Amino acid sequence: MEGVKHIIAVASGKGGVGKSTVTVNLALAMAAEGYRVGVLDADIYGPSQAQMLGVGEGVRPQSAGENRFKPLEAHGIQAMSMAFLVDIREPMVWRGPMVAGAFQQMLTQTVWDDLDYLFIDMPPGTGDIQLTLAQKVPVDGAVIVTTPQDIALLDARKGIEMFRKVNVPVLGVVENMSLHICSNCGHSEPIFGEGGGERIAHEYETQVLGRLPLTLSIREQVDGGRPTVVAEPEGEVTATFRDMARQVADQIHGQGTAGPEISFSE
Repeated sequence: MEGVKHIIAVASGKGGVGKSTVTVNLALAMAAEGYRVGVLDADIYGPSQAQMLGVGEGVRPQSAGENRFKPLEAHGIQAMSMAFLVDIREPMVWRGPMVAGAFQQMLTQTVWDDLDYLFIDMPPGTGDIQLTLAQKVPVDGAVIVTTPQDIALLDARKGIEMFRKVNVPVLGVVENMSLHICSNCGHSEPIFGEGGGERIAHEYETQVLGRLPLTLSIREQVDGGRPTVVAEPEGEVTATFRDMARQVADQIHGQGTAGPEISFSE
């Protein structure tokens, strides 16, 4: 893709596991490491990156010539989403081919400005968007987001298998909501189970890039348009995201090294 050096797909196979939150924070962490970064929100039916990045309703991208447009900028990264092009309060009542076509238009008509990394926030599942991405774009790698519970792991496996079928390397697994941390007393508890990310990473010979807690602050920050990496640049969760960003960069550049995992103790 013109103006993009490396493309990373962030997928889950299942909705509700925090994939978009991981995508935006991972992208911001990569930018904090000194790279030029963009985010493409590929969820046509339910785009969320506009709100997470604090882009106001009704803000539209500028034209860059016939049928081409410039991405918006927020918190130092470039972004494109269906939410920038339509009224987000209106449902997208489209069949699969129309959705795939809209995604392809965003891919090919966005004029990215010299990106080192473009993170694509994939919709749940393994359907039209995923196939269009695999057929039209040279994806460098995929990051799989899951929670530790068995139901989420079932769909995460499908996501990994899908990328393997289309020859996209899986860079690793992000285990989200590993521990619930009480905002009052600080007590932590693995309410969704333990070890799920490790099991699936071992099964598919990949690695756990990091584990993230289930906390009120992470949700409040993305809802408010200031994701954790921006809101708490020196915080423990931000350190986890920056470690994950370094691991992704190392793999893309062929170094094959992985930084230490940051865990949350009881």
